[in-house]
Amino acid sequence: MTNIKIVKLENGDDIVCSFPSDQLPEEHALLRITKPLQIKYIPQLTPGGFRDYVALVKWAAYTSDQVITIPKQKIMTITNATNEMQKSYVNIIKDYNVLDKVPERVQNMKYEQQRLSDEQNKEVNEIFNEFEDEDPTFH
Repeated sequence: MTNIKIVKLENGDDIVCSFPSDQLPEEHALLRITKPLQIKYIPQLTPGGFRDYVALVKWAAYTSDQVITIPKQKIMTITNATNEMQKSYVNIIKDYNVLDKVPERVQNMKYEQQRLSDEQNKEVNEIFNEFEDEDPTFH
């Protein structure tokens, strides 16, 4: 797939998608996109500190529609996806129709709350204190 784009919407959403060849006429107010996935930036706590994990989630959830129309006036930019993003997108859209379905094994999972040890709690607090030192507006 070579027509994979990143669409930045005015509400801040980043959408990775492809454009179908059967677009509406250019003067039309809507643009068609195919199998849109929202790019979510999820912070992770690692031994080296915080880093962002990028997740791709179905943007138009709970619909079987694969072609979605969006108003052109809500689009800020359209850019080409990097090779890495294209590979991730192609890999994930293979299961596009089941992305918003929670597997039964996950639905039945039980989670136990675990308390951090005093040492782990101290390490986490030190990381947050470093952010406070760098940015006094950090809360």
